[in-house]
Amino acid sequence: MSDIKIKTPEQIEGIRKACRLAADVLDMIGEHVKVGITTEELDNIMNQFILDHGAISACFGYGDPGFPKYTCISLNHVVCHGIPNDKPLKKGDILNIDVTVILDGYFGDNSRMYTAGEPSTLAKRLIDVTHECMMKGIEVVKPGASFREIGKVIQKHAHANHFSVVEDFCGHGVGIEFHEAPLVLHYDSPKVTDVMQEGMIFTIEPMLNVGKHTCKVLSDNWTVVTRDRSLSAQWEHQILVTATGYEILTLSKL
Repeated sequence: MSDIKIKTPEQIEGIRKACRLAADVLDMIGEHVKVGITTEELDNIMNQFILDHGAISACFGYGDPGFPKYTCISLNHVVCHGIPNDKPLKKGDILNIDVTVILDGYFGDNSRMYTAGEPSTLAKRLIDVTHECMMKGIEVVKPGASFREIGKVIQKHAHANHFSVVEDFCGHGVGIEFHEAPLVLHYDSPKVTDVMQEGMIFTIEPMLNVGKHTCKVLSDNWTVVTRDRSLSAQWEHQILVTATGYEILTLSKL
């Protein structure tokens, strides 16, 4: 618990502004997601929007090796950390766009699912259930609640709909740094003992697969795919624990 940062009112206001911009990026990009556009073009449009609003991408150059693009765009069987490239979107593609901005030193982090044209019935159901899982995880957030409850409700809803929950990646504290304590698991684990307190800020970002939950990292050391090449979906919000419950800092204006 001692590692989890409790944000001050001043920090919360700065983080709130960064989150507002991160959500605005995802609101803006939706109309550009269509058959024929490349993910690299989408990445450049989003980066210019971020720069035009006085911020920078937290993704570019992050890690070792440094992430080479400004956003993560993960198609179809890519679970997360997809690198934008010059391949055009095809009809029926589903994609997660993950945007993290740094505005005045504060971080805003969120992701959403988009489709190029009409997705398959299974893909649509996967996208919808993954969003439902995220919202069910958010709804248990309040002071005194265990972080374990987030994983419990997400896993229960995913399995009830015959989807698996990715266990290799999780939500995280964020705001002053890109990745802070705690780790926010999206499946039930008795190892999770942290308790929520007012002023904590973290992401809830479940990844669900149509097939098995197992993943692998490709040779670029970033792109994560399902081992069985089944479809994967993810949604992400950044959450503040308030005195009475929660505030979603990355709500869409749409």
